Amino acid sequence: MKEKTEGVRKIWNKYKYAALVALIGAGLLLWPGLGNGEEGSVLRREKPEAQGAQGGWDLQTIQTEMENILAAMDGVGQVKVMLTVDSDGERQLAQDTQLSYSGDTAAPEDYSRKSETVRLDGSSGDEPVVVRRTWPTYRGALVVCQGGGSAEVRLAVTGAVAALTGLPTDRVTVAKWQ
Repeated sequence: MKEKTEGVRKIWNKYKYAALVALIGAGLLLWPGLGNGEEGSVLRREKPEAQGAQGGWDLQTIQTEMENILAAMDGVGQVKVMLTVDSDGERQLAQDTQLSYSGDTAAPEDYSRKSETVRLDGSSGDEPVVVRRTWPTYRGALVVCQGGGSAEVRLAVTGAVAALTGLPTDRVTVAKWQ
């Protein structure tokens, strides 16, 4: 019995820090709000008043929001943003599917499938349940701003647009406002 406890103690002494890190990581994942996979991006946060017809952000709203953010940066001044979209994203809605068939269960004669979109009663009426959402992917961005003549401002604006859109910096152009 003493040999078993010594073996366990040796293993514990060897791996106690790894176990502690794993325990802390599991605790952080289970902590409300930390491990739920919510995006924290300003452009990806849903606001009911800014949603387009598809229940997500439309391109005009994204461009306007980006203009507001960039205009608040030091040295940028007035700004206009144009984004070109590669794909505008999509939503996959939850479906309630019922399958029925006639005849023998081993060799049914006829299948029938009925699907309905799952809806929840929300504050603004019935809302479909979104299972998966893909966000728009962009092809390029053009930013015209008053501070576009300064290399420092161009670099800051390019970095901000790249961070907000996921575009590489070589697909973001910053020009001076006339």
